[in-house]
Amino acid sequence: MREVKKLIERFHSAPLIVFWESTKACPLACKHCRADAILKPLPGELNTEEGKRLIEQVASFGDPKPLLVITGGDPLMRNDLFDLIDYANQLGVPTSLAPAVSPNLNQEALKAVREHGVKSISISLDGAREETHDELRGVAGSFRDTVAVIKTAVDMGIQVQVNTVVWRKSLTELPEVAKLITDLGVRTWEVFFLIVAGRAKEELDITPEEYEAAVQFLVDVSTYGLQVRTVEAPFYRRAKLERLEGKTYDSPLYRKLVGRLRELMGPPRRGIDPTIVPTRDGFGIIFVAYDGTVYPSGFLPYPLGNVRRRSLVEIYREHPLLQKMRRGEFGGRCGVCKYKDICGGSRARAFAYFKDPLAEDPACIYSPPL
Repeated sequence: MREVKKLIERFHSAPLIVFWESTKACPLACKHCRADAILKPLPGELNTEEGKRLIEQVASFGDPKPLLVITGGDPLMRNDLFDLIDYANQLGVPTSLAPAVSPNLNQEALKAVREHGVKSISISLDGAREETHDELRGVAGSFRDTVAVIKTAVDMGIQVQVNTVVWRKSLTELPEVAKLITDLGVRTWEVFFLIVAGRAKEELDITPEEYEAAVQFLVDVSTYGLQVRTVEAPFYRRAKLERLEGKTYDSPLYRKLVGRLRELMGPPRRGIDPTIVPTRDGFGIIFVAYDGTVYPSGFLPYPLGNVRRRSLVEIYREHPLLQKMRRGEFGGRCGVCKYKDICGGSRARAFAYFKDPLAEDPACIYSPPL
């Protein structure tokens, strides 16, 4: 826990990750899209020089410099993308790329990713079957193309992270997704839990009980050598700590998921991964939109300022809401939970449900003892 305390201290003054929505433009039309992406860039998008100023602001957080994740829309829709990445490299800012799987993500683009020193790319795979993934992505053949891109990138020596949205139809396919990406040579799996924002609708979401079974299942996945991270389900870390402390969990859905995982991948290969990285919306992460507006995360539409008018460093360190988030000034169960330093609940989901970014996370079933 010493390393966790160091990270918590660091996150008060600098994020681990800065997400930059470099454009709204994207050739896909995904049902769950946070960005409400469109085919062409919107007016007001940060231009090349403004993008470089943003990169300078990221660098000014100091060492170790935050990771800049360039996302969208589809960042490959920007003609200046690799010029911006080169500039980040000059300033010592590590970059990662979150491209859409489209004709833009071809062999030439992957070669450029490797040659320009991009640290990693993240590719979305939202089910283990064509029908599931393609339905969410809104493009026939997307599943096939996604698997092919992942394989090609791994074969080229590019570090690939697979992102998977947990939604109504992908939930029971999670063991098959774990098996598929392991066979493809992927070692990092970032599992996104839905926030009702952008095009994401409530009927895609799962219940709190299903959330708990899913995160408990992901604890088991970590015993197979996959580095598992969650987005908007920080209570995964609470589940992991409970299991490391010897507590058990059981439910019919959990038994079904873990049973299938064992069928596909055999017995566990190691113990539970003890790694805890206590990020949450506005704490350890920050999001910059296409027009420079800063938000606690891409899923929390609460504007904090704009990098065109104020430094990202000042916004991150001084905004009153972010300071309250970092101090753990939450309402409801999250405010009295002993795990709030390493979890703290999804601030985005609290805002989506209660219009209060400091309210409790309604998807977490844990009840702190009074």
